Amino acid sequence: MSDIPSLSELEFFPYIDSAGQLLEQFQGKIGIYAIFDQEKTLKFVGFSRDVFLSLRQHLVRCPLDCYWVKVSLIDQPNRAILETTRTVWMEENDQPLADEAKWTQAIQVKDLMTEAERSTYENALDEFSQIKALKNVARRVESEIMTQLRARNVQAEIRFNPKLKEEGLLDLK
Repeated sequence: MSDIPSLSELEFFPYIDSAGQLLEQFQGKIGIYAIFDQEKTLKFVGFSRDVFLSLRQHLVRCPLDCYWVKVSLIDQPNRAILETTRTVWMEENDQPLADEAKWTQAIQVKDLMTEAERSTYENALDEFSQIKALKNVARRVESEIMTQLRARNVQAEIRFNPKLKEEGLLDLK
């Protein structure tokens, strides 16, 4: 497919603009994107029916790896074209990418518990106490993420889904 843009030829966009906003020009747009860290090392390649929402979700899940992005938009959803482009970009990069689940799945806060939090959770007398312990861990992790985003001057509204916290998950609303 000769109409696949080369990743190296696409423009780098800063993940967060000078006003602290995310890339709103990609809101509601279908496309494929490549996310780079501060040194412009490729970290993840994904595609979405709404590139903006996906980029916002990735920023929350991997805030230290989201500094630059390259995007190629398409008019109609076409999984074959998107998957082929993804493969070409990853081959062009010739570097294995990080754990895909951390980019694409909700944050599992059980994996991030401190020893004290784990003890509280495991020694909870009932399900309600376990849920409360999970929500407290989720709030702590959310606070740490928000601190990282504020340090990068993110001004965009970031809201987590409160219902998922009871399940020990963090994801955007």
